[in-house]
Amino acid sequence: MANQKDNQLQIDIAPEVARGVYSNFAIISHSRAEFIIDLASSLPGSPKAQVVSRVVLAPEHAKRLLLALQENVMRYEKEHGQIPLESAAKPSVPRTANPFGEA
Repeated sequence: MANQKDNQLQIDIAPEVARGVYSNFAIISHSRAEFIIDLASSLPGSPKAQVVSRVVLAPEHAKRLLLALQENVMRYEKEHGQIPLESAAKPSVPRTANPFGEA
């Protein structure tokens, strides 16, 4: 038990980060070296989306994030029911060219 306690990571969060940002839109790009996740907010009927946060991840951490999200969505759906998705004919995230190129 003491060994488990020694391996715990304590995480601090600044108040301005703890507030969070609202995002209803994501653009994910990658190069050989990294994954870039731009979280954005888009108003209905607006032709523009405003990026509110950017996260840059190493490929291994991107895969760990994917697995953690899958696990949490499964837990959420077990507790609250299936999360509905819009029709496959109407994608919620438009296809965009990779603006970052190869790193």
